[in-house]
Amino acid sequence: MFVNQTQLKDFILDSGLVSKADWLSAEKESTEKSLSPERVLLNAGKITEDDLRRVQAYVLGVPFIDLKAEKIDFGVLSMIPEPIARTHNIVAFRKTDKELEVAMLDTEDLRSIEFIKKKVGLKIQPRLTDTESIKHALQQYQKTLKDEFGDLIKQEAGAITVVAESPEGQSEEDLKKLAEDLPVIRIVNALLKHAVIQNASDIHIEPMEAEVLVRYRIDGILHDAMTLPGIAGASITARIKVLSNLKLDEKRMPQDGRFKMEMDGEKVSFRVSILPTYYGEKTVMRLLRENGGGFTLEALGFHGEALEAVHHATKLSTGMILTTGPTGSGKTTTLYTVLDILNTPDVNISTIEDPIEYQMARINQTQVRPDIGFSFSMGLRSLVRQDPDVIMVGEIRDGETASLAVNASLTGHLVLSTLHTNSAAGAVPRLIDMGVEPFLLTSTINVIIAQRLVRRLFGKKEQYVLSQAEIDSLNEHVNMEAVLRALVAENIVEKNTTIDKIPFYKAVPSDETGDGFKGRLVIHEVLKVSPAVRDMVMNRQTAASIETQARKEGMLTMIEDGVFKAAAGLTTVEEVLRVITE
Repeated sequence: MFVNQTQLKDFILDSGLVSKADWLSAEKESTEKSLSPERVLLNAGKITEDDLRRVQAYVLGVPFIDLKAEKIDFGVLSMIPEPIARTHNIVAFRKTDKELEVAMLDTEDLRSIEFIKKKVGLKIQPRLTDTESIKHALQQYQKTLKDEFGDLIKQEAGAITVVAESPEGQSEEDLKKLAEDLPVIRIVNALLKHAVIQNASDIHIEPMEAEVLVRYRIDGILHDAMTLPGIAGASITARIKVLSNLKLDEKRMPQDGRFKMEMDGEKVSFRVSILPTYYGEKTVMRLLRENGGGFTLEALGFHGEALEAVHHATKLSTGMILTTGPTGSGKTTTLYTVLDILNTPDVNISTIEDPIEYQMARINQTQVRPDIGFSFSMGLRSLVRQDPDVIMVGEIRDGETASLAVNASLTGHLVLSTLHTNSAAGAVPRLIDMGVEPFLLTSTINVIIAQRLVRRLFGKKEQYVLSQAEIDSLNEHVNMEAVLRALVAENIVEKNTTIDKIPFYKAVPSDETGDGFKGRLVIHEVLKVSPAVRDMVMNRQTAASIETQARKEGMLTMIEDGVFKAAAGLTTVEEVLRVITE
């Protein structure tokens, strides 16, 4: 549903929201800035977002819904997972047998509507609403979560059957009895469901002297979720072992396992690690959502020349696309997003991974099995005989895998892989150290992406400008002029803006977000292998020299991209520095 601009203009003027003079002035400015007149009016404070949405609703013939005083049934509200609702500003508020009414800030977000339609299997009726209504609805997720899970877990914890531990330890039969205790099953299910709804990436269950601490890692930061009585620890561990098909009576050695559950139509895999500690066994579970696809490079945080470079690399039929960064920096998600772009009916895509983190239709995914000798190198040898067009290698860990990946890219395949280095330029000497000849690298590598994840600002933000001391401090690591050029090129700041006038933002804590952050986005640097860079690789130049040349050719470093995103109001300078210096 797209708004007719002529009708929109007529209704705005007829409504008296702005004067004709203001509109004409906005039209003139919109041509100069490549913005719509209504966006110019919004930026100037002549009209509010909510007033504009009401006019848009009228033009489109879409009902406008006020939810500020409405209590939404949790069963209806939870039909759209909280992370989706927050990211896309869309909430479900009314349901019939055949239809689901959703309130949105942007009815042109057809992708979200289509996603929800597939998820719930109902006809979606979009309604426009205002920001306060969305905020009120989102707050109901948190309230209901506390009510639903907190009370349930406290109640069930008191009903756990306690099995006395003998000097020799609990028997297999006793432990199985613990795991099958109905209150324990309910507690574990509630912990898992709560983590999925909160969009946690990891669950930590840590035994202490008198209680069990449960923590969730959300947006890269660990948060205390709840504490349980100490007697619940052994029961919860036993239940997780049963789900993961691990040995119940083994408490002296670490164990690793995996299980899968379906929650609200979403399949989630849990990668389980159990480690003996002083007060009992600590359990850590990594959540892997099997819904590969649905991301875009733009949504991940790629923009400008870097975005163009990655898109160009995806159009090539041979060569390598590498992503680098530490564990948990979003490398695999970026590669899966690229795979989603490449995943067309005329392309055969095969992967070799450890583990398979997302399941994607039409892609042949293979799991590494080191316990039986099935390694990345062995799997890659087999993949090239499967007539692939695109190959993804989960990680290049050794010289053999590196050599095979390079040779695969030389023989008519597009190869995607990850590497553990701190910067994009650092990938080159790392591969040379693994035994790959420089002349092979210059013939194969198309782009190298280095990235980290930073927390995204959410809700109210406090605006400020940098002091001279702060500018001087940043200038030691950041080419602020390059950042300013990028901001101007993408119309985030006006052409004649100086560095000391660029607005930056601070998080404002609230009941809704806690610390003022929600979700994460990528900060990145994308190294294009230009002719000059190729010459430097051939001559075995250092990573620092290669990076200097790439910056001369327009590459923003990760910290510069972070400052760019801070100026764009997506994160904070402090958050960027925290992540970069970790």
